[in-house]
Order: sequence, then C-alpha cells, then structure tokens
Amino acid sequence: MSDQQRDEQPQRPASAIEALTAHVKANKLDTTLWASRVLTIYFALGYVLPFLYGNPINAYYKVLMANAATSAIRLHQRLPPFQLSRAYLQQTLLEDSCHYLFFSLIFLYVQPMLLIIFPVVLFAVLHSTSYSLTLLDTLGQNSWWGARLLISLVEFQTRNILRLAAFSEIFIMPITVLFVFSGKAGLMTPLVYYQFLVLRYSSRRNPYTRNMFYEMRLVAENFANGTSTPPFLRKALQGGIGFISRLAPPTQVQQQQQQQQ
Repeated sequence: MSDQQRDEQPQRPASAIEALTAHVKANKLDTTLWASRVLTIYFALGYVLPFLYGNPINAYYKVLMANAATSAIRLHQRLPPFQLSRAYLQQTLLEDSCHYLFFSLIFLYVQPMLLIIFPVVLFAVLHSTSYSLTLLDTLGQNSWWGARLLISLVEFQTRNILRLAAFSEIFIMPITVLFVFSGKAGLMTPLVYYQFLVLRYSSRRNPYTRNMFYEMRLVAENFANGTSTPPFLRKALQGGIGFISRLAPPTQVQQQQQQQQ
C-alpha cells in the first residue's frame, strides 16, 4: 500500500475516549440534551434522597428548570427559523417539547410535590437511555455491559413508562385544584394546566394521554353500570364522565369527519 493510499484512508481515533470526544463535538446539541436529561434525573434523586444534593427544595425546582432547558433545546431542533406569524405559533403549540416547556413554567411557583415532577423524570429516563446507548457504542460494543442491561430494561418497558407518564399528567389536574384550596398554588394554576392537558390530548406524536383518558372512561363506565353500584354513585360517575367528555377537545379524526359532513 502506498503512502498516498494510507493518507486517503479515514483516520480512526486512537482510543475510545477520543472517539467519544469526537462524537460529542460533532453532536453538541444532542449531547447537551442528554446531559440536561441526566441532570433532571439527578436533581429528582436529590429531591427524594436529600443526602445526594443537600437541599431537596432547591433540587425540586432544578428538576423543572432542567426540563425547561431540555424542552427549549428540543423545540429549537424541531422548529424552522422563527417567523412572526400565526402559522408558526400553531406549529409551535403542536410540538410535545412546547407542552413540557409550559409544564415547567406552570409549576415553578407551586409548592413542591413528587407527583408533579414524576412525568418529567419518566420522559428524562426514557429519552436519556436511548442516547446513552449511542454514547456507549462510541466507546465499544462490549463496554459497560451493566449499563446496557439497564438500558434494555427501560426500552422493554417503554410502553408502560409512557402510559404511567400519561396517567400522571391526568392525575395532576385534580391535585392542582386541591392546591388552590389549600393555598399551595394560585387560582390560575388549574386553568393554565387545563390548557396543557388539552395540548397533550391533541398531541400528534404521543397518543398515550388521549388513550389513557379513553381507558379511564371505560373503567368508570363499567363500574357505574355495575349492578352493585349504588344509584347515587352511578349518577355522580355518569355526570363526571359527561362533564370531562365535554371538556375534551375534538381529535384530528373527529375534525376530518366534521369537514366531510
């Protein structure tokens, strides 16, 4: 082989660390996203286990700030260059990252509660593990087998994680109402959070919130129609189901059906 042919061959990194460094430099935004999600998990652990961070309240709000940073970066990746137009605003509101940027802003001034940061942490775990595998691959296919096993377990439970996150999003709604009466949140908190739920219900990429509403409705209807259900409870459940159904925004399929009629 001539010297010229050797020079034309791609130069491989001398070590796994150099390969990782090269990958980070070539994918700065993706690596920053991964780091912000890892920080979200770390601060959440610091809230639950104060000895990891020292100040659990501070750690709690840093979970929301780290999630806001993650959502802002992801939104920057998803959207075209900024335009001052109604179409651009509508496109922004369709993005899941925009929804969770709102989520962080809603609860930055609300008293800490574990359930509030639960969906944030679940999404951070789910998305950080997938990119962690990419980083591990740059170190070598056989590196960190224990971490790879944990990543495989998370990926195997992806559907359950998304369902649990959706259930948390829904259950936070009555919590915000209780927070208003107990003085732990402002009057606008449940009203703004309702708009967040509307966006999640209408999400194009993540139907789990919409599906979870449907599953919970089926469970409630089956229980209400049961022979052993007291009449007053049946009437209350049916009234609650009707009220929530009226609040639900029309889905894309329903809108298409209305346009065809």
